[in-house]
Amino acid sequence: MRRFRLGLAQINPAVGDLKANTEKILSFIGAARASHVDLVAFPELALTGYPPEDLLLKPQFIKDNVSCLQQIVKGTQGIGAVVGFAEPQTDLYNSAAIIWDGKLVGSYRKTFLPNYGVFDEDRYFVEGHEWPVHVIAGVNVGVNICEDIWYPAGPAAGQVNAGAELIVNINASPFHAGKCELRHKMISTRASDHTVIVAYVNLVGGQDELVFDGGSMVYDEQGRLLAEGKTCEEDLLMIDLDIENVFRARLHAPRLRKERFLHENGHIPTPKVMVSAESISPAKRPLAKHEAYQHDVIAEVYSALVLGARDYVHKNGFKKVVIGLSGGIDSSLVAAIAADALGKTNVVGVAMPSPYSSQGAYDDAAALAKNLGIPLRLIPITDILKTYLSSLEESFKDTPSGVAEENIQARIRGNLLMALSNKFGWLVLTTGNKSEIATGYCTLYGDMAGGFAVIKDVPKTMVYKLASYRNARAGREIIPQSVFAKPPSAELRPNQKDTDTLPPYEILDPLLEAYVEEDQDIAQILARGYDKEMVKKVIQMIDGNEYKRRQAAPGIKITPRAFGKDRRLPITNRYRGVP
Repeated sequence: MRRFRLGLAQINPAVGDLKANTEKILSFIGAARASHVDLVAFPELALTGYPPEDLLLKPQFIKDNVSCLQQIVKGTQGIGAVVGFAEPQTDLYNSAAIIWDGKLVGSYRKTFLPNYGVFDEDRYFVEGHEWPVHVIAGVNVGVNICEDIWYPAGPAAGQVNAGAELIVNINASPFHAGKCELRHKMISTRASDHTVIVAYVNLVGGQDELVFDGGSMVYDEQGRLLAEGKTCEEDLLMIDLDIENVFRARLHAPRLRKERFLHENGHIPTPKVMVSAESISPAKRPLAKHEAYQHDVIAEVYSALVLGARDYVHKNGFKKVVIGLSGGIDSSLVAAIAADALGKTNVVGVAMPSPYSSQGAYDDAAALAKNLGIPLRLIPITDILKTYLSSLEESFKDTPSGVAEENIQARIRGNLLMALSNKFGWLVLTTGNKSEIATGYCTLYGDMAGGFAVIKDVPKTMVYKLASYRNARAGREIIPQSVFAKPPSAELRPNQKDTDTLPPYEILDPLLEAYVEEDQDIAQILARGYDKEMVKKVIQMIDGNEYKRRQAAPGIKITPRAFGKDRRLPITNRYRGVP
């Protein structure tokens, strides 16, 4: 029986912090070595953090990343490691260093460079043109990187045909709702199709608008899940693999022999590199049994929002945040996420009632603050609003009161929150959701003012689900039930309701998904049974507010297509898909 102990180190590096990332990698290597792991794999570009973006255009950054890799190589006595780094040769590669017992024995260079959605790797890297297999502790190991595993006839297929018994795929795969299930299906399919063990290690942590959720996994040669890492936290997943099972399964899969013949007449070299015929530490105590995880999309989204908020705040040098609490569902959810991410002592709520604010709104904000254990400051804006209107009286003369006067209130609140931020060093968290941002139902330099937009990519209907989940998880009322019950309102004029301007959110959100995320045209959307005039109005709102979104704070991506890195439309744009 051939046993191989594998470790998957899903770590949370900081982009550009080469020293700290190196120390973290060495620490995980030490933990893996203490557990007699044969090979420990780290995520894609673990050394630099992902995505490093234009840091890769700085020659010194590339040199420093290589120097740090050399330190890691020296720290691998008695163990093997796979570490993602930026490799300069005749050009720059997104590479995996393959290290064994204090020596750099090879590298794998990513073949398929994604250049869609949030990815921009063609801007920085050149693709690799070899799919090597390394014999490590007597096991044929094919290492490849992230996008490579998504191609059925890609590097994994070539490496298997060259004899790989284990595929180690290192990743920086960002989260969106439903992504975890998609990964599991794909990895299971690759493992069973190629009759090979597939180990998938993923990055964890928040980086600007992206969240990497971990969830590393190992599937056996029949496509069965053997082990799974934690989501949204660092983890060292260790497992003992029975390599003989791969050989036995292949005896019953002669199809692979035909594919090998085709591969050998192909064009991609698959050199085999002998590294070690034996394990460094053959005597191993049994590992603990792996826990099975139950996946729930809303729970995963909530965890991703907490992780993204925590890392954005901490990695950018802030300790505390301040949030305008209106008594509505959006600000209530943002406050709950912030308290979970940073601790209740690091969250400050501010209520800023205007002449149109209801007593119930303040009571709900106060109840929320009490339930979360966060302080609530009261700064009324009625007198400030009077001063604004008095100053503008001559300029606004002979015009009806309307949106401009309403938005002054939002801008006063944004100004006050930024003043507190400036005075005390608190980061302002904005509270707008995706439905509002999409339609422009938000005030530039008002409720959009702030440093980070936690729920920017969360549709309004999902906001309610996340808030309900938070209460259910606590087993008590954190967000008051009255917040759920009342109709959404900006409370900028008497008896105002969101539905005065927008369709009901249960109608609006699927429409937005169709137009924003799926790029459906008006005819396709109307085929779903929507009212034509309503669709035209909503699409005009979306298209006409690109300039607002371009000035919005960054926020956490949790849908397949988010505003910002994902969906990029010109501000100056005369195309109108609405007849």
